[in-house]
Amino acid sequence: MKIAVTGATGQLGRLVVQELLQSQPAGDIVAIVRDAGKAAGLAAQGVQVRVAAYDDPAALVEALAGVDRLLLISGSEVGRRIQQHQNVIDAAKVAGVRHVVYTSAPKATTTTLVLAPEHKATEEYLVNSGLTYTILRINWYTENYLQQLDVVRQTSSLVAAVGQGRIASATRADFAAGVAAVLAGTGHEDKVYELGGDYAWNFDELAAAMSEVIGKPVTYQPVDAVTLVEILKGAGLDEGTAGFVAALDGSIAQGVLAETTGDLSKLIGRPTTGLVEGLGGSARP
Repeated sequence: MKIAVTGATGQLGRLVVQELLQSQPAGDIVAIVRDAGKAAGLAAQGVQVRVAAYDDPAALVEALAGVDRLLLISGSEVGRRIQQHQNVIDAAKVAGVRHVVYTSAPKATTTTLVLAPEHKATEEYLVNSGLTYTILRINWYTENYLQQLDVVRQTSSLVAAVGQGRIASATRADFAAGVAAVLAGTGHEDKVYELGGDYAWNFDELAAAMSEVIGKPVTYQPVDAVTLVEILKGAGLDEGTAGFVAALDGSIAQGVLAETTGDLSKLIGRPTTGLVEGLGGSARP
């Protein structure tokens, strides 16, 4: 069985390939990348490296030749992803791929999350494609907050407009293990999984975790969306980006990332990684 991973040199894709290497022959893994040079390390491990961009349907068909299962990792170009994802799905059909696994957003078809519409459209296209599919709706990465550690080291303050909203985050390694389990496993045909951490934390708990990691007190400072936009603009973000971040915080405040289903820990056969450990600290006893 040949398994292909798109975006195989990205932060999630590379981890998925490494997980697959633990159970699959390297020669049966295909890394689909835009830049072969960035995949030299994978090639050295015996992984097949094939070059194709989401915007190049002909190259995608060629890259998917002989592939049985495909992981379509959602693209990073917001506003262009629907067409790009459709290109990959269409190429999979032409190439004879039997099963497509797609990384989507939590509750993509019903949520108010600002990131969801492109995922919703992709899910619908995949479901109607005639291909066997698995949709993996991936919650927040704990690592999304690593950059803020540098700020809180200086300010001792965690500023956000999330209210008391909760997030069932997990680490990229957790999600990669879950994705690989689906790709290499059986019984996942035409299913949708809501993947996230075993526990949904709020920003008071995030501040406490950051305190433990950096070794000094951190306090959560809740603000409203307008104030957050002004703070972010003052930090150098343009108004559009600042507004987008504030909108994400608003979604979190509404609880759209708070669901815990246990799907991920069932797939990986262990509890998901705790918040402190996920932020680079020691695991709690």
